[in-house]
Amino acid sequence: MADSYRGVFGAIPYAIRETESWTMRVYGVIGALAAGLIATVVTLALVVWMAETAEVQGGTFLFSRSLYVIAGFAAVAPLLAPLLFVARRHRRGDPVKPGYDRKLAYGGFLFLVSLYVGMVVSAPAELREPTESAVVVALYGLPQIAGVAPPILAALVVFAIHYRLRGSDGSADTDTP
Repeated sequence: MADSYRGVFGAIPYAIRETESWTMRVYGVIGALAAGLIATVVTLALVVWMAETAEVQGGTFLFSRSLYVIAGFAAVAPLLAPLLFVARRHRRGDPVKPGYDRKLAYGGFLFLVSLYVGMVVSAPAELREPTESAVVVALYGLPQIAGVAPPILAALVVFAIHYRLRGSDGSADTDTP
């Protein structure tokens, strides 16, 4: 069973197959698709950006390209973290507290929502459409740099859920959907 998957691409279907939580199974599909979409968009945008700045000598542009890749990784890693934690837990048979898989899925969904909220906050003024929603108006009122806060906080929540629920407190290792 320990060789049931190899690497990230094998861990995702393994986590979906092995979990007993339907919430995690749904998150596994949605989270993996979202991570794939984000990785594709970041990769294509980087290729376009490199083509547009091909004649520019090194320095700032090379550094900013590197930061762009890091930002893309920072968006994908917390999306995949719940799946990887669950796959590792099932592969190794690690003891966890009840609800581990389900609560990690909730954390993953929270991170997905936080990415959307962060995009709304950081949207350029020319792309903001007039709305009657008080929530969206409040998000538009925040400074654009505040758009990084929701994903960072949600990523911390995902990792906090993992660390809080790993290990056993003597209860059974069951996970209800």
